[in-house]
Amino acid sequence: MAQAEYNVTGMSCGHCEASVRAEVSKLAGVEDVRVSAASGVLTVISSAELADDAVIAAVDEAGYAATRV
Repeated sequence: MAQAEYNVTGMSCGHCEASVRAEVSKLAGVEDVRVSAASGVLTVISSAELADDAVIAAVDEAGYAATRV
């Protein structure tokens, strides 16, 4: 298992969290996605290390920006 955290900017509500969660969950190997609009933190738990670029692109697809913590 691997875990990575990202700072996500632009989220303000539960719908924002759901959008990010839905896009990141589509990535191969993702086991769990925890996201908080209040803290702006995205935690991704996966079966193996994920490429940061892939996670950041998924967050971008949801309409937000992310950087690895």
